[in-house]
Formats: sequence, structure tokens, C-alpha cells
Amino acid sequence: MSNMTTLEKVYDRVTSMARFHEDRLIPVDDVSFTDLEQFCISGTSYNLRSIAQQGICYRLGIPIHYLRKCPSEIQKNNLNYWIRHEKNEKLFFRFDGNEVRAIFTPRYIPTDNKEVLDRLLEHGYKPNTRVQYSLDDEFMLVSVPDEQETFRINGDRMTPGISVSNSEVGLAALSISTFTLRLVCTNGMISKTAVSASYRHVSNKLLSNLPGVLNELKQGFGRQREQFQISLESKVENPEATIENFNRQFELRKEEKEAVEWALAQEYGFTMFSVVNTHTKAAQYELLSAESRFRLQKVGGAILGMVN
Repeated sequence: MSNMTTLEKVYDRVTSMARFHEDRLIPVDDVSFTDLEQFCISGTSYNLRSIAQQGICYRLGIPIHYLRKCPSEIQKNNLNYWIRHEKNEKLFFRFDGNEVRAIFTPRYIPTDNKEVLDRLLEHGYKPNTRVQYSLDDEFMLVSVPDEQETFRINGDRMTPGISVSNSEVGLAALSISTFTLRLVCTNGMISKTAVSASYRHVSNKLLSNLPGVLNELKQGFGRQREQFQISLESKVENPEATIENFNRQFELRKEEKEAVEWALAQEYGFTMFSVVNTHTKAAQYELLSAESRFRLQKVGGAILGMVN
């Protein structure tokens, strides 16, 4: 889902989603597979979510596209054979009830969504702070506009802020970047700036450095305003061709391209400002995952960063 709400409500939603979460180090010798979708730990059956299936196949060196085409018996034989060749004596499993949501090596240090939100609250953001968010089982994106920094471009109110993203199942690193909210339609855009920070989950550096990172990001708000103004003055002769080129350049997935096509009709125009807003508007397409919304907002920010 993608919404404007309060930080407190996002926190409540994250807490509710995590009520059956559990992490365990599991001895490899205790693991046996029924097929790609189900396995046993010491005789107790669990289901593997899609990300966990991808994780274990990557870990064991089995092409998942091949394995998904195989009958259950062949899936079982492949998985049970290669799990016996795993170098680690234990693997790190992330559970949600009787389902496994992700599998990692013991070296993996998780950063949970609740921990990220706790740090934002500790840093001084109030529970009633208005935020834009996208959240599902695989990805969280929380963007916090700074109302005191609002400016206007072409009559539109634009509010910069910060954006924090996290994946508990390893889709992406914990990261924080500058963010701009276009208030007329709540389009959000994530910009990669010189002070954007991103860390893999083998480190807690980002959370420990959060106050300094946030302060550095705020210093980049002025540059965003300049780039929006330049984008408005940058003409585009063929918006469709320009957008198609960007779709290829950023390797958008099928559903993301569909979202961009949907957004183009609403943001059509002959400037780079319209091209940027087409990609950020696409992030509101209902059928997208939270991670795809994040990707499209980042594409919008990357395109804006090319304008000079």
C-alpha cells in the first residue's frame, strides 16, 4: 500500500505485521525439503515464501527459473542434495508464523522496520508527523516532508524532506535519501545526493549515524529546488520516446512500464519537469509492490539529477 498518514500509524502497522515474526539459526543437518515451496526442520513442516525460495536457491547455486519448471520430486532431489554441500553449519531463517520469509548466512545482521522507526522517533520526529509510505511484507518506504522548506515550481507546491527505505528480507540495503513531495497529487521523488547513505545489513552504521546523515541531507534541499526549475525550462520534443529511453536505461520491469504508461496520460507535457513527474506519478499505480514504488521514485530523482 502507498498512503499519506502519520508516523504513529505506520509504526502501528509495522508492529502488527511483525507479531508472528521470529528469527532462528537452524542447523543445516536438520533441514530437508519436500519441494521448492515446503521444507521440514526436524520433522516440522514450514512453507517457503517466494523471496525465501530465491534466497535458498541462490545460496545453493541452483538456478531458480530452472527449478520452478521441474516436477516436485526433482525439486526435492536437487535441494536435498545441494543443502548437504552447504559450507555453513547453520543458516539464518526469518519466520512469519509457519512461513519462512527469508534465508541468510549466519553473518547477516537484521535491521527490522520497527527498529528504523524507533530511531526516527528518538531523533525527534513526533508520532503525529505526516509521512508518505509504502509498506508490504518485503519492503518499507517512509518519506517525511519538511513543511518549513516548501517552495513553488510552476504553481505547484513542492516540499522536500527525507526518505528512509528498508527491506527485512534482503531486497535492498537500508538507505536514506532526500525526498520531494509534490503536494498537488502527492507524487514523491527520491534523489540520490552526495550525502545519500546506504548500508548492507551486516552493519548498523546508518542507524548509529542517523542524526548526522539527516542534517547533511537537509543541506541539499536548495539544490533540488534549482533542478526542478531547470527541468521546467528544459524542452522535450517527443515525450513518449524520451520516457521509453529512460525506461530502458533504468531497466524498468513490465509492471513498472505499465505504471509509467498509466501516469503519462496524467502528466503529459513537453518539458523534463513532466518527464520526471510521469515517473514519480507512476509510483502511485495500484498494482505495484512497495519496492517498485521505491524504484520509480528513485528513477524520477535520477532523471532530475541529469538535468543541467
